[in-house]
Amino acid sequence: MLEVKDLYVNYGAVEAIKGISFQVKPGEIVTLIGANGAGKTTTLHTISGLVKAKSGSITYNGVDLLKTDPSKMITLGIAHVPEGRHVFPEMSVEDNLQMGAYASKNKAEAAEAMQDVYKKFPRLKERRRQLAGTLSGGEQQMLAVGRALMGKPSIILMDEPSMGLSPLLVKEVFAIIQEIHAAGITVLLNEQNAKMALSIADRAYVLETGTISISGDAQELLKDERVKKAYLGQ
Repeated sequence: MLEVKDLYVNYGAVEAIKGISFQVKPGEIVTLIGANGAGKTTTLHTISGLVKAKSGSITYNGVDLLKTDPSKMITLGIAHVPEGRHVFPEMSVEDNLQMGAYASKNKAEAAEAMQDVYKKFPRLKERRRQLAGTLSGGEQQMLAVGRALMGKPSIILMDEPSMGLSPLLVKEVFAIIQEIHAAGITVLLNEQNAKMALSIADRAYVLETGTISISGDAQELLKDERVKKAYLGQ
C-alpha cells in the first residue's frame, strides 16, 4: 500500500532523514515513535508532499508520491491530520468539515460524509455553528480528524494526536483511532506517547535522529528492554 524506500530529507545542510525504509500494509495501524527531533513529523510531511525529499522513493498503491502535487493526495485516498491540529479558528465547525471535502464534486456524497462524521463525533454536531477556535483542545482534535474523514480516505497520517491533551482526552483520542481503524481505514501514526501507540498498533518503527533504530511487532516492542528504557519510562 504505502512504501518508503531509502528516503533522505535535508533542511539546508542538516540531514533530517537518513535513508529510512518502511511499509504500511492495507488495514494496519503502524506507528512511528521517537523523541522530539527524531524525524517523525518530517517523514509524514514528506509523504504528503509538504516537504521535498532529497532522494529515495515513496509510493502509494503504485503511485509515485514524490511526483504528486500535495493538493491531489486526498484524491488518492490519503488524508493528513497535522501536529497541532491546525483547524481554521475563525470558521465554524461545519465550515471546517466542508473544507475536508473540497476535492469531492458530489454534494450528496459530501453531505453523507458529514453525517458520518457527526455520528462518530456527536460533540461536533452540537457545536457545528461554533467557531473552531473556541473549541477545547480535545474537540479541536476531533474536528481535525473529522475534517480528514470528510475526504473518505483509505489511509490517514496522524501526527502527534495526543499532544497537549489531558490523560482522559488522550484515551478518548486513541479510542477514536481504533474506531477509525475498525471502519477499514489504514493508519500511520506519529506519537510521542509510545506506550499508548504501541498498545493499539500492529507494527512499529523507532526513529532516532533520522534513522530507524528498531522495528517489529508492536506488542513485542512493548516488551523490548531498549524501548522500555528509552520510551516507556521503565
